[in-house]
Amino acid sequence: MRFVERYNGSGLILDVERLIYEFRGIQNIQIFETKSFGKMLVIDGKVQFTERDEAFYHEMLVHPVMMVHENPRRVLVIGGGDGGAVREILKHNPREVVVVEIDENVVRACRRYVGIDRGALDDERVGIKFEDGFKFVRYCNTHFDVIIVDGTDPNPVSQVLTSREFYDCCARICEYFVTQSQSPFVQSEHFKSIYRNAKFKNKAVYLGFVPSYPHGLWSYLIGSDVRDIFIDLEVLRERFEERGIETVYYTPEVHVSAFALPRWVKDVLSK
Repeated sequence: MRFVERYNGSGLILDVERLIYEFRGIQNIQIFETKSFGKMLVIDGKVQFTERDEAFYHEMLVHPVMMVHENPRRVLVIGGGDGGAVREILKHNPREVVVVEIDENVVRACRRYVGIDRGALDDERVGIKFEDGFKFVRYCNTHFDVIIVDGTDPNPVSQVLTSREFYDCCARICEYFVTQSQSPFVQSEHFKSIYRNAKFKNKAVYLGFVPSYPHGLWSYLIGSDVRDIFIDLEVLRERFEERGIETVYYTPEVHVSAFALPRWVKDVLSK
């Protein structure tokens, strides 16, 4: 059996041994066992992660924003029901992590059938709220050091998480913000929309490589209304060492180089 995800006349093909789990609720959730990428979470036909390369994505989503903060104590995660982002956040020893996930079935399925969180979702510092992320930040009066948005490709459930109003609400309650921002190569309209709507005073796009995502190239957007988003390499190295962080993909050197955008990406953003 083969799994195929198509995008703009091309796609990803993976040999699948079996379908482990499927549930149709507000989203269609599937978990597959693949032959070469391990277990794979698919939502509404789109790959969310595979065991083989999920660290590539989760590390680059989490560590750049956590490393620029000198002491991230309170962190908010919008989405992220698989627990991969929380696993990486806990490496920085925060005091509190709040996860706001709209679909409880994602958390249940990933805990039972995959477990990439490695127990992070059960950590006493982590609280999970099953509610709409946009409504949460809209009415939230709690301050967070960092907000991390780990959402799906824009769909009827997650589209609001790419809106101008959502980003404005996040800017009001945090020092640093980061979101995944799709593929600039095959999802350029989504990519440009996210960049355009995120009206942070300071913002930047950075890139990473995730083999199971559209053509491997993935983007992220970091922003802040109150803090600088760039930091010296030596400071990054010191913090990385002091926090004792172990990674598969991320390093301080990768952090710095990820912000060096190819000319064609700059051209997409300029348009």
